[in-house]
Amino acid sequence: MSKQSKRREALLYHAKPKPGKIQVVPTKKYATQRDLALAYSPGVAEPCLEIDKDTNNVYKYTNKGNLVAVISNGTAVLGLGNIGPEASKPVMEGKGLLFKIFADIDVFDVEVNTENVDEFIATVKNIAPTFGGINLEDIKAPEAFEIERRLKEELNIPVMHDDQHGTAIISAAALLNALELAEKDIAKVKIVISGAGAAAVSCTRLYKACGASSENIVMLDSKGVIRKDRDTLTEEKAEFATARKIDTLKEAMKDADVFVGLSIADIVSPEMLTTMAARPIVFAMANPDPEIGYKLACKTRDDIIMATGRSDHPNQVNNVLGFPFIFRGALDVRATKINEEMKMAAVQALAALAKEPVPEQVNIAYSETKLAFGDDYIIPKPFDPRLIEKIPPAVAKAAMESGVATEPIKDWERYEEELRERMGSDNKITRLLMDRARTNPKKIVFAEADHLDVLKAAQIVHEEGVAIPILLGRKAVIEELMRELDFEEEMEILDPKSDEQRDKRNEYAMQYWQQRKRSGVTHYDAKRLMRERNYFAAMMVNEGDADGMISGYARAYPTVLRPVLETIGKFEGVDKVATTNLMLTGKGPVFISDSSINIDPTAKELANIAQMTNYTLKMFGLEPVIAMISYANFGSSKDPHAAKVRQAVAMLHKSNPDMIVDGEVQTDFALNMEMMKSKFPFSKLAGKKVNALIFPNLDSANSNYKTLKEQKGVESIGPIMLGMKKPVHILQLGASVEEIVNMTAIAVVDAQQKEKRAKEAAKKGKK
Repeated sequence: MSKQSKRREALLYHAKPKPGKIQVVPTKKYATQRDLALAYSPGVAEPCLEIDKDTNNVYKYTNKGNLVAVISNGTAVLGLGNIGPEASKPVMEGKGLLFKIFADIDVFDVEVNTENVDEFIATVKNIAPTFGGINLEDIKAPEAFEIERRLKEELNIPVMHDDQHGTAIISAAALLNALELAEKDIAKVKIVISGAGAAAVSCTRLYKACGASSENIVMLDSKGVIRKDRDTLTEEKAEFATARKIDTLKEAMKDADVFVGLSIADIVSPEMLTTMAARPIVFAMANPDPEIGYKLACKTRDDIIMATGRSDHPNQVNNVLGFPFIFRGALDVRATKINEEMKMAAVQALAALAKEPVPEQVNIAYSETKLAFGDDYIIPKPFDPRLIEKIPPAVAKAAMESGVATEPIKDWERYEEELRERMGSDNKITRLLMDRARTNPKKIVFAEADHLDVLKAAQIVHEEGVAIPILLGRKAVIEELMRELDFEEEMEILDPKSDEQRDKRNEYAMQYWQQRKRSGVTHYDAKRLMRERNYFAAMMVNEGDADGMISGYARAYPTVLRPVLETIGKFEGVDKVATTNLMLTGKGPVFISDSSINIDPTAKELANIAQMTNYTLKMFGLEPVIAMISYANFGSSKDPHAAKVRQAVAMLHKSNPDMIVDGEVQTDFALNMEMMKSKFPFSKLAGKKVNALIFPNLDSANSNYKTLKEQKGVESIGPIMLGMKKPVHILQLGASVEEIVNMTAIAVVDAQQKEKRAKEAAKKGKK
């Protein structure tokens, strides 16, 4: 994509379908006049009077306790510098989005039009009663230090400047673990800090709090080493000035144990690395390009422990590991501030989490065989679901122990369960899916690439590194559409009807005829069918010329299904293929099966659908909890329709005793943990959050999925094919670009899994 196209896409993302990235959503009913009378006048007077009696009641009757202000004056925005309050608003909205999706914290972003410290502080103090916490963002140093210090002193709610403390907390956790691996004492190691801004100062202060010695620290700014004999040092720089008679980074790096970069790209040379001590620890955190490239650093020193700010290398120092969870813990005990004890608790919790066994869900999400504490895993991954279970409780306990918590937590088990439930409102699964596809992109053939939306999706997955597209269709049309989209990359474009593909057509026709000649297919029929894109695309996958296939955008589902079943066929042991739809809801992901193929499956077929759905959930890194749906609950009806589901459950309990599956059960009981536990405590589903529903027939499954799909806030990915020998996924007619992109990522992950299974089977065969 050209620079102009990327610019246009970024602008469209922020402008459409409605401007901005966050919005206010009502949390109470408002449909009737009675609701409105309670929400505003006259009902609203009652909570107002209660708050007037006791100000602390504001937490009981309003959203203050879960509302954070992200506040900036736009003087130090990302890599953009002083761009002012209005221009900083997209960044502040983005920060608000991260608060919500990682810790379920609501945010108002506030952009303040002043660079005067006193005016800024006065503004924040005047609006503070609205909020449960204040996150300061993108304020230039040295003003940022005074602003945060004074607000912490003068307000009775948590205040944190994430630019300072976020990187400090995450990198301190990584440093403690790296030093443990290197078998070095933090009190004795020599540390070089490149950068002297807010983040660098806060990092260094926290390293000292962890035990680093001032005498062993050298800090550099744009003028070189910060020395005690330098004139006009700011208070912060003077705090870290060294008495050593050195001037350059090259001199500082000699015999250093640790390098921490918070400066600019490519200032560390391989030669500098060679002069560092044995087992050097290098945190090159300049973004987007680090102080020295990851691959170059590892090539230069094979004993290095390396971290960067980038997601495409091990050990990403990412602030999202910290600020959402620190504020979550602080808000949940109504802390009056975020103090050093709370920050240190976050450091220790992050460091400890990296040493714990990594759940298979995280390994699958990052396409790792087995993540384990070591040089390439010194801090947790950003999408580790355990973060919200571990960091907020540690922060909350530290707040309580240090005396700044005004609402202590008494039931920690219940609190941790509440934290897990908060994450049900977030759909991380899509991001995990994309990240996983990027680790090993596969060749995916788009059978309808001469349609604009399909081609746009192919462009996105190519540019995002999700897949390697192969474009099928009329070449002239595809090339014209590519020009329209500024899709400038060289792509493999194939027209099955063209003379260019005659040899390949004949080759596929022969293979297809050999497969189908005893099913009434003639060689002439085979040659004719290979001119049709879905047969041609399916044979590409069947013969290994592509790893997966996407089709169905412009054709009815059955017309696409027939060619793929005839050419590719079912996975070994599968009697009938099926589909499942992944529904991303406000309460978390729910799979609905079979949503597209089997009209009235038998009990045995229902059991097979459940088994295939079980496998698919594991492919997504989820622990399957499956409900077999009926209009009846556990034998309450003797009708054959309910009996069929009951028989399927009995088969599964016998053949797959380890599967968490039960029924027959009504949908509301399946999805309501409390109702299930109360009424049917004997069920395998009691006390568990169901994430897959197997419906007794196509009518009920398709109707439920289509109804749910049209509800506000619900997204659908699918139908996902179950039981195919190779990765083929058929879109719903007229699927959106986003849906096609998501299905492509699924096709890639499906291909990765099938490749893995084939390798494992081959190994077993050799043994």
